[in-house]
Amino acid sequence: MEFYEMKQFIEEASEQVDSYRGLFDLDAIEADIANYEYQMAQSGFWDDNEAAQKVMKDLNQAKATYQEFETMTERVDEINLGIELYNESKDEDILSELEENIQRLSDQLSNYETKLLLSGPHDANDAILEIHPGAGGTESQDWGSMLLRMYQRWAEQQGFTVEIIDYNEGEEAGIKSATLSISGQYAYGYLKSEKGIHRLVRISPFDSNSRRHTSFASVEVTPVLDDTVEVDVNPDDLRIDTFRASGAGGQHINKTSSAVRITHIPTGIVTQSQSQRSQLQNREQAMKMLKAKLYQLEEEKKATELAEVKGDQKEIAWGSQIRSYVFHPYSMVKDHRTQYEVGQVQAVMDGDLNGFIDAYLKWSIQSNDE
Repeated sequence: MEFYEMKQFIEEASEQVDSYRGLFDLDAIEADIANYEYQMAQSGFWDDNEAAQKVMKDLNQAKATYQEFETMTERVDEINLGIELYNESKDEDILSELEENIQRLSDQLSNYETKLLLSGPHDANDAILEIHPGAGGTESQDWGSMLLRMYQRWAEQQGFTVEIIDYNEGEEAGIKSATLSISGQYAYGYLKSEKGIHRLVRISPFDSNSRRHTSFASVEVTPVLDDTVEVDVNPDDLRIDTFRASGAGGQHINKTSSAVRITHIPTGIVTQSQSQRSQLQNREQAMKMLKAKLYQLEEEKKATELAEVKGDQKEIAWGSQIRSYVFHPYSMVKDHRTQYEVGQVQAVMDGDLNGFIDAYLKWSIQSNDE
């Protein structure tokens, strides 16, 4: 980057940071942080563990928002100072440091722009992500395990916490299904872009004739709901089964029927958990997942009705094919909603999903505005 381009960048970046600052009352955020820390200092704070966890989550989110502004502001000041020093000295080391700081600020601004698109009521929540391979036996089940690894890698790169709630191994390779709990700020907002059918085209490692195969797997994503959202479930509508846990996350409880499966008979929705040590804990986890799915189902119905009232001709196809991953005869990953595509398939499989997520968020905002 030429020096004059650096000067132009920092002028525009300064205006951008100031505009972001105007969106939030930093004094109010500081007051919120102080209030949360005061609550945590009180005796009996941990008596209600669920309420305490919510306060801690709110505190971490407030601190992250405040710190992000502070870091961006400090970096803008550093770059401005570096420009002044380079003007005086023409020191190439200063120029090199300027380039590094500009790249960091550019990445930070890009990430923050993505967060501004996360305005949904539950976008800031944790997420439950499920992977279900389609028909095709070992080939599809292997594709399911590849997606599982991809999302685990992505979550780790974001600094999120990943827990395997349910895991069913394939007979020869891969998985029959897997459910992950992904915890972190805006986990659901980011991952909601992944809901749908994922298609793989490759030369099958399980085919002795090295033929090309196409495999499918569905990905379901639901937000983890807090106490502010009420979902009424009639106990008479439920069938609850227990079984022995197995596979990842369940090795320590194989001897007892501690895993729980809940079926909501009217809708056919099934949730199950085997990651916890007791049947009661797994039942609570499965029930939370069921309520989140029922809530999401109701929201999707409302969206469909609204589209019909507006005369909207766009198809609301929850769970339709959204992305293709082509390993052969060429290398490409393409999102069919946004048309965003990359040629680095392995990088995507190693968790490089942010380009697809950013494109989806921008596309969804534009689609809603049309």
